[in-house]
Amino acid sequence: MGEWLTTVDHKRIGIMYLIAALLMLFRGGVDALMMRAQTAVPDNTLLDAQHYNEVFTTHGVVMIIFMAMPFIYALMNFVVPLQIGARDVAFPRLNALSFWLFFMGAMLFNISFVIGGSPDAGWTSYFPLAGNDFSQSVGTNYYMLSIQIAGIGTLISGINFIVTIFKMRVPSMKLMKMPMFTWTALITNAIVVFAFPVLTIALLLGTMDRLFGTHIFTMTNGGMDMLWANLFWVWGHPEVYILILPAFGIYSEIISTFSRRNLYGYKSMVASIVVISFMSFLVWMHHFFTMGQGPLSNSIFSITTMAIAIPTGIKIFNWLLTMRKGKIKFTVPMLYSVGFIPIFTIGGVTGVMLGMASADYQYHNTMFLVAHFHYTIIPGVVFAMLAGLTYWWPKMFGFMLNERIGKWAFWFVAIGFNVTFFPMFFTGLDGQARRMYTYSEATGFGPLNMLSFAGAIGLAIGFALIVYNVYYSVRHSSRDIGSDPWDARTLEWATQTPVQSYNFARTPQVDSIEALWDHKRNGKPIFQGEIEKIHMPNNSGMPFIMSCIFFVWGFSFVFSMWIPAIITTIAIFACMAHRSFEKDDGHYISVEDIKATEKDWEVLTDENR
Repeated sequence: MGEWLTTVDHKRIGIMYLIAALLMLFRGGVDALMMRAQTAVPDNTLLDAQHYNEVFTTHGVVMIIFMAMPFIYALMNFVVPLQIGARDVAFPRLNALSFWLFFMGAMLFNISFVIGGSPDAGWTSYFPLAGNDFSQSVGTNYYMLSIQIAGIGTLISGINFIVTIFKMRVPSMKLMKMPMFTWTALITNAIVVFAFPVLTIALLLGTMDRLFGTHIFTMTNGGMDMLWANLFWVWGHPEVYILILPAFGIYSEIISTFSRRNLYGYKSMVASIVVISFMSFLVWMHHFFTMGQGPLSNSIFSITTMAIAIPTGIKIFNWLLTMRKGKIKFTVPMLYSVGFIPIFTIGGVTGVMLGMASADYQYHNTMFLVAHFHYTIIPGVVFAMLAGLTYWWPKMFGFMLNERIGKWAFWFVAIGFNVTFFPMFFTGLDGQARRMYTYSEATGFGPLNMLSFAGAIGLAIGFALIVYNVYYSVRHSSRDIGSDPWDARTLEWATQTPVQSYNFARTPQVDSIEALWDHKRNGKPIFQGEIEKIHMPNNSGMPFIMSCIFFVWGFSFVFSMWIPAIITTIAIFACMAHRSFEKDDGHYISVEDIKATEKDWEVLTDENR
């Protein structure tokens, strides 16, 4: 246990992110089932209005902040250093601190359920609803402080990965030779660095309003409640692409691998990622078309909203053209990747509908919007994370997940998802408002809502099968999986990357984006030079200790306990000062140990390419 609490190894940190994300997926999934059960029949009394408000608030926060984000960083931590030939990230201790800050933020948010009450102002926590007048419990304090702590960890990760990708690639790997997942990780973390400081300031100002009565977001005494909406969505819409872009990278890796073809249009894929990242900061006002900012603003942001669909559409066609004439192998990761394309396209088309400002007066705040959001986020994040997890699972743990159980899980998830959310397009167009905890039988919403509940049950069965698959595979899967466990004969860099304690004792030589195939075909070794001892950082308990102090710090502010808040604030700065004076020379791994564990990349000859 101590090894895991103090580790700075990017692979172990990635696995800890993964475990946390799966736990939060379970928590958020239970909230979702309660909401679907509550609205399954008219005039239901399973949940009262207050509890329903708390459930949909915590569902949104948990799924976006505490499930999707760590899932993304789990795969980034594990895969990116291996893809670029780095032994770890640029700042291993900061990487550990990033994880523990996220984890403590998540735990602080979740204890609100049993101590003090959960937040109830929606996952967007709009003011004045989130102010003390309308949200008098400490639930919104939990919201402000827990996301603040987790967000600091995410911002640190963003800086860390940008430095890692720019400065720690093997010398021969130029930017336009990087794997697509590494490209999406780079652009995603660039968005993080620009977007998360806005959220940090918004949460700070919101906390000051609630704890110190500063009137920044009030409707009186010089405050401006719409300032919160602007600040939140200046972060919030880029956040959507922080979630989506890594998924695009995962799909690019998987579709290329199991189509047995090189990725079509590599340069256009990179260009579209960059354009999406830039435009993601130019669309935030479409979240409040109906709030009175005027026709000029609505027109500008309507145009940018529809324009951002163009680079996204480019990627769809690239994936389709990659599969064209390919020898497709329908593994579990490929099923999720292929299933993503039509489902995400529905989400994109309905997004363009919502992007028309005049039409948005009909769609806004209805279940149509809820359906659109889930048709982009679930195939664009959850499908991708499950695909990437299954795809890289052999590299993480040394054995395969069972394909048969995995395919059953996919079909339950895919069908259950569509049965759950497609009816919401119709109930939304008929006028069912989101966040409405009950409705009368006269509305006619009952049958379609019951169908949505049945779909949610199917989704739950699918996720239960995924859990069972892990249990079954741990017990029964073979540990002798070879160097190409998917038998894909792929050219992709990441698929062939060995996972071991001491990565890249010799420098890989990257001559093209298909470096592995080229080296195999030309008969040249991909590793060059002599093996030398490597320097590795020592484990450290400081990130865990510091994050525990942050947890107490956040809890103290939630309940306005000023003496513990002051003490923990001093302790945080003391930890930072101690680290600045700490001397840690790390340790060296001997040549003998490296030779005993080294395993060069191996690529099977693709005779039928």
